[in-house]
Amino acid sequence: MIIVEDKLVSEDLLEREFVCNLSACKGACCVAGDSGAPLLDEEVGILEDEFELVKPYLRPEGLKAIAEQGVFVIDSDGDTVTPLVEGKECAFTIFDSKGTAYCGIEKAWQEGKTSFRKPISCHLYPIRVAQLPDYVALNYNRWDVCSPACALGEQLKVPVYRFLKDALTRAYGQDWYSLLEETAEAYRDFEKSK
Repeated sequence: MIIVEDKLVSEDLLEREFVCNLSACKGACCVAGDSGAPLLDEEVGILEDEFELVKPYLRPEGLKAIAEQGVFVIDSDGDTVTPLVEGKECAFTIFDSKGTAYCGIEKAWQEGKTSFRKPISCHLYPIRVAQLPDYVALNYNRWDVCSPACALGEQLKVPVYRFLKDALTRAYGQDWYSLLEETAEAYRDFEKSK
């Protein structure tokens, strides 16, 4: 792990390569798994406040799940997450005509209907954030459904942190991201000098 201010950054974020490949994975991260998307406390309030703005973008199955469970649930690990449709996809998931999953919240944001883009945990994926006593840890989450993204990232030579520049900047600010870039460059120079 590398320390960047109060964040512990896994070397995997600097070394591994990743570029989402929706045409290959069909948005499987919105569908696979045993829990919904992790939510920050403030995101729960935003979802409650802006649900009516997002609602027209959602599928009937998602709306039913939200009506029954609410905009968030507590999962088996005690984490606050988005609800699932019958234990499968996130209730906020929508599908295009080719069966590719997308975020209904983000669709509403893209069309200027809400100021909330989507949960930061989704935007940061494949980074998973863990709160430690003195630090926030940023770890790379390996998942088979993202194999096409790993292959495309390797082909294009795009490290995880660069692919997630927009998300990391949204989460931690431009100054922090610039410091991460400097740290990544120093790390690469150090690795080459070995």
